[in-house]
Amino acid sequence: MINALGGSIPANEHVITCEEVFELQLAGRDVVSLQCRQPNLEGTGEIPLRRLVKEALRMRPDRLIIGEVREAESLDMLIALNAGIPGACTIHANSARDAVVKMCTLPLLAGENVSDRFVVPTVAAAFDLVIHLDLDHTGRRQVSEIVALSGRVEQGVVEVSTVFERRGGELVRGDGFPPHPERFVRAGFDLTELLARR
Repeated sequence: MINALGGSIPANEHVITCEEVFELQLAGRDVVSLQCRQPNLEGTGEIPLRRLVKEALRMRPDRLIIGEVREAESLDMLIALNAGIPGACTIHANSARDAVVKMCTLPLLAGENVSDRFVVPTVAAAFDLVIHLDLDHTGRRQVSEIVALSGRVEQGVVEVSTVFERRGGELVRGDGFPPHPERFVRAGFDLTELLARR
């Protein structure tokens, strides 16, 4: 799931990654990688992903990337993205639409006072694109579909549209259009050219 899309990391951009286990390998001059820590034998010293996200925000990143959102840390990430910090995360789901549904559910694990009336519209506003990767018959990962979140919610469901989808082994253009074209312009991308690619 991607918010405020960007390509390669500019030399002057301060990027922070938060992961349970180091998996992301980003090339950049100012990349800080934070990793969770398990509790020691006495049961103390644990540093969960949720705390890493909060600590990362104190470091004032230009971009925040969270590797595999699974639980209540999704709420902290949503709050950060809603506050204007560009970012991305990975999440396991069967499709791009399932990822959106899961992202609307996980923040509810943060506590009883967290309501879907806050979470669902925040997900719709915070994320621009969801890119779903799948394994092909050879075990190689490939883009299966890319959907755009319009920012609108209908009866508690985030509205999404297909930007690209794989048909017959080819990634073909759908009828969807990414929201916030000004973000692409700011990042130095020509959206018309990007959408013309296969």
